[in-house]
Amino acid sequence: MITAGNIRLADAHRTPQFWLVWVVLCMNVSAGIGVLSMASPMLQEIFAGSLVHQPGVFLASLDASAKTALAGMAAGFVGLLSLFNIGGRFFWASMSDRIGRKTTYMIFFALGILLYAATPSLAHMGLRSLFVLSFCIILSMYGGGFATVPAYLADLFGTQFVGAIHGRLLTAWSVAGVVGPQIVGFLRDSQIRAGVNQSLVYDRTMYFLAGLLVVGLLCNALVRPVAARWFAAGSTGTPSASAQKQSRQDDGPGVNALTPTVVLAWAMVALPILWGAYQTLLSATAIFGS
Repeated sequence: MITAGNIRLADAHRTPQFWLVWVVLCMNVSAGIGVLSMASPMLQEIFAGSLVHQPGVFLASLDASAKTALAGMAAGFVGLLSLFNIGGRFFWASMSDRIGRKTTYMIFFALGILLYAATPSLAHMGLRSLFVLSFCIILSMYGGGFATVPAYLADLFGTQFVGAIHGRLLTAWSVAGVVGPQIVGFLRDSQIRAGVNQSLVYDRTMYFLAGLLVVGLLCNALVRPVAARWFAAGSTGTPSASAQKQSRQDDGPGVNALTPTVVLAWAMVALPILWGAYQTLLSATAIFGS
């Protein structure tokens, strides 16, 4: 799946691979951003009184102080998801260097389908920890999808024009940013109008999002190396033996790359993240301790 050639921007749009990866990203983001948009109200409405030592009490029946405590827990839940979103970008992108981009996306979709379809049952059984863990993994794959797709494009279309090709592909994110929350909002509101209990309104939504992942899984399975006729003159779609050897040997920067400037730069990034992670974990522990 890794090419040594380059495909021009004007020709990339004419290949089926571009549009297959477009749908792959769109489905991954639509499902992920749909979950992120409903994470806070979903936790509050599904578990409601059980989070504040009032099992069986619905959200609307809680007093003001209980609702305030519940809102704090929901904020911690969203923060926890954000941490996994960040971590997934490091973990899954690094993993894709080992197992390949297509395989990584197959994991996103196959595992995602199972988790999206299982979370309603986990909620009904009151398995709060597994419910939260499932959503954390889901959000890690949402972030991982963003981090992996530029390399996926470089593998398929070469590196020379990948910046422009990636820019065009991000229209899939724009579409998903509208489609995901709109679908979630529509399904939720329609079920509430139909009189469905608040603790059950997200079941069909999660099953629908799992259906989006099925579409992404099928499109990803259809991705093949780009035909040689699309490559720019003078380039080839087949990696040379030396390029393949270098690819296997290239494990990133060595110890000598860790100069004081690099360490300082990483510290400026890592310290705020670690502080935010600490504060988030403090808020999130209330979900498990209640």
